[in-house]
Amino acid sequence: MKFQIIFATGNQNKVREAREILDETPFFGGTLVKTMKEVGLSSDPEETGKSFEENALIKARALAALLPKKDQERREFAVRHGFDPDIPIVVLSDDSGLCIDALNGEPGIYSARYMGHDTSYTDKMNAILERMKDVPDERRGAKFAAAIAAVLPDGREYIVRGEMPGRIAWKIAGSNGFGYDPFFYLPEYGKTSAEIAPEEKNAISHRGKALRAMFRKLKEL
Repeated sequence: MKFQIIFATGNQNKVREAREILDETPFFGGTLVKTMKEVGLSSDPEETGKSFEENALIKARALAALLPKKDQERREFAVRHGFDPDIPIVVLSDDSGLCIDALNGEPGIYSARYMGHDTSYTDKMNAILERMKDVPDERRGAKFAAAIAAVLPDGREYIVRGEMPGRIAWKIAGSNGFGYDPFFYLPEYGKTSAEIAPEEKNAISHRGKALRAMFRKLKEL
């Protein structure tokens, strides 16, 4: 059975990646994906989890709780927002971040909140580069990690994880991607993840791996 998706995020970059990966995935091509804002919902639960998985599930559960439960209300909601009322709507949520070996896994689950939500990623990256100015190449290992949580209409929950290994570059480079991409160096490409093409990043990224794993799990259902 196919699904429709509401993504518990306001980050259009994450939704764009999800749509691109869905379109590349057999069986799910053309799957409708909307943000919570696009369906008139607002959810910003406190991320009290100690892991990416826990925080992803907190966000998915909070949004799923806002969806109508009665059949007629559910169908009216679906039609009002351009969904097919006969196809189940799944809530997806992502929690992801950068884990740096030399910084004991920081910023980790606090990646988006590092130095405050309102601090630009350029400032975040420059601060980290300053902290790591004396760290040699062999100790600059890092990884991006992403957990994707899904809550189905019947209450079933699933969580998967994806990781992309690399290291922290010596300087910021590249204009593709978003977040910490411009200083995350991929040795196999000789570039940062902001310097490779979006389709190349989708093929190897932490979020791409997690989304594909989740879509395979949903297909099995």
